[in-house]
Amino acid sequence: MHSKGNACCCSFDECKLTTEWLMSRTRHKPKIAVVCGSGLGLLADNISNKQVFRYEDIPNFPVSTVPGHEGHLVFGHVRDKSCVFMQGRFHLYEGYSLCRVTFPVRIFKLMGVETIIVTNASGGLCQDFKVGDIMIIKDHINLPGFAGQHPLCGPNDERFGIRFPCMSDAYSKDLRKLTLDISSELGYSNFVREGVYCMVSGPNFETIAEARMLHILGSDSVGMSTVPEVTVAKHCGLRVLGLSLITNKVSLDYSREEKVNHEEVLHISKMRAEMLQKVLYTFITRSHQEEAINSS
Repeated sequence: MHSKGNACCCSFDECKLTTEWLMSRTRHKPKIAVVCGSGLGLLADNISNKQVFRYEDIPNFPVSTVPGHEGHLVFGHVRDKSCVFMQGRFHLYEGYSLCRVTFPVRIFKLMGVETIIVTNASGGLCQDFKVGDIMIIKDHINLPGFAGQHPLCGPNDERFGIRFPCMSDAYSKDLRKLTLDISSELGYSNFVREGVYCMVSGPNFETIAEARMLHILGSDSVGMSTVPEVTVAKHCGLRVLGLSLITNKVSLDYSREEKVNHEEVLHISKMRAEMLQKVLYTFITRSHQEEAINSS
């Protein structure tokens, strides 16, 4: 069914128009898309054959308004593998609908992307986590979704995906295993973890009572993004890998004095970006090689 009228602010036709605009201006045909989280735009810095589009120049595209999110769509190659990087994502707290927040994911699908890698900066709730750890997301809790803030609300367009998608395997087990193996080979095992990410809407950081509740619910880290993109990616049949950089420890104790701030988050992101980039680039190369073996 093709939804019309007041259905979705990002219709199939809008997505198609934006995709055609981009594809008529680039020769890149990416199979992998990477969404760069807060302060992680550096992940796209070392790609070759780079072609950059500013978000404000792309028809129907939202614009990033948060420090640490540059607002560029970057096409290029990672060791001969065609990729597209979002330097800057969109958030519910910026005033965008979740339909608009996830608009780029549907563009990637229409472009022919098969795998999406989502990265973010998050606060550690698990007491074993340290600042600077990289958490491979194995599952998530969609807290805004519980309250009806969900990117798939409204009439469903079957050209994107089915009405009731399954989310129990949102994060590919094969891609998670590959990333763990790569981390081990690179000598990063002591700071690469697996865990459950919880999304809150923000923009405030959590109260101690809220953090305690999320911890009891089984969350290992908490942030203000990622889950909408993953939900829409899964809905339209993309494979997903999620990587969360633990940039601060969330306080669960009323006697602790320290307070989190966005500048600290960006500082830690910058420090760990180089290692995260190595994991990502090796993953992209290795996944390409595995695809070639499987298809031969």
